[in-house]
Amino acid sequence: MSDNGKSTFFGEMRRMARTSGAVGGIAARVAGERFLGLKTNKAAHADDLKAILGGLKGPLMKVAQFLSTVPDALPEEYAEQLATLQANAPPMGWAFVRRRMQGELGPAWQSRFAEFGQEAAAAASLGQVHKARLPDGTLVACKLQYPDMHSVVEADLKQLKLAMGLYQRMDSTLDHNEVYGELADRLREELDYEREAAQQRLYAAMLAETPDVSVPTPIPGYCTKRLLTMTWLEGRAMAARLAEDPPLEERNDYARALFRAWYLPFYRYGVIHGDPHLGNYQVRPDRTGINLLDFGTIRVFRPAFPRGVILLYEAVRDNDEEKAAEAYRIWGFQNLSRETMEVLGLWARFLYEPLVQDRVRPIQEVDDPAYGRKIAQQVHAGLKRTGGVKVPREFPLMDRAAVGLGSVFLRSRAEVNWHRLFMEVADGFSEEALAERQSAALLAAGVPT
Repeated sequence: MSDNGKSTFFGEMRRMARTSGAVGGIAARVAGERFLGLKTNKAAHADDLKAILGGLKGPLMKVAQFLSTVPDALPEEYAEQLATLQANAPPMGWAFVRRRMQGELGPAWQSRFAEFGQEAAAAASLGQVHKARLPDGTLVACKLQYPDMHSVVEADLKQLKLAMGLYQRMDSTLDHNEVYGELADRLREELDYEREAAQQRLYAAMLAETPDVSVPTPIPGYCTKRLLTMTWLEGRAMAARLAEDPPLEERNDYARALFRAWYLPFYRYGVIHGDPHLGNYQVRPDRTGINLLDFGTIRVFRPAFPRGVILLYEAVRDNDEEKAAEAYRIWGFQNLSRETMEVLGLWARFLYEPLVQDRVRPIQEVDDPAYGRKIAQQVHAGLKRTGGVKVPREFPLMDRAAVGLGSVFLRSRAEVNWHRLFMEVADGFSEEALAERQSAALLAAGVPT
């Protein structure tokens, strides 16, 4: 296949041949321990799996990163290793880039640029980025998709469905059928760079009055389904800056900017950036704010969904079981017993505790980096005892954002008043007003609905 934007049978089979060994290995080892009593070194196998997946370009690595943040989607040892995967695909050569650019912008594509860097400035899971300059002097980033990615995605999704299905039958408390559907939808959307350009425009509009967050601007006439050309934002990886142990107030500024970048769109427009990965934000050269990058995984929620989040906040604040039950119902959890709700309350209190306390504090006051995982294990054990639960489709990306951002806040060692940040973005919430803003913003940005 090639590049007509569709998957082909042979493309999928090539991909599956490269990945089936890793997936089959997980299945065999988990089954051996579960049903035959065989003791396996799951930690060592997780290292092998990481090496296999990390060497592959494409979405299986992105899938692994996502699943590492979803409780009980994979065995713990695998989740811990997969969480460390990074976008490390080897860059494609200049001959490849020229052919791809010609396919997207035509034979005279180079005449449309004053300069175009032959070496990739960055490599990601679905494509690579080249720095270029337009004739008017504008510096741009050209994100060019790797070939045959539709086949790669479909093959990876088949392998993922197999792996998740096997694990769920063997030793899983949570029903993740809807999680798979959500992940598949978002991953297929991410292949469409014209959609991502529209989502960039949406974020630029939603954050227009947030001066400490910058969003790249797509360049009209230079974007296709497999090429995204956008303004180049100067910046440095936030992880690198945090490693230098900057002053507390600087770290606090980054935490406040990140909080607004994620949650202002959510509570005002019902939209969330679904990839809270450290590689997706940079520190501006003058350190006055951040650059927010990569808008391929965006989730638009029903206007009622953010109301459920606020209701659960109020339930934790007021110790109100009825509000908690209503929040879970709004999100799509069904037939929850009182005991199951008590178990879910452990997770809710863990996430909401910083928001209900009106004082300056770190995001986590327990001096244990593994504290969140221990809470998750308690929740898992409790749900197993109460018969499990089916995870609704809208829940994973919201939960992932909370957990992913929390880990960044923990790493930054920021100390701010999280309650007041929350009230700044959520106070005065109105489901009706959100619905109106959401509809108008999506239409103006051209985001497909």
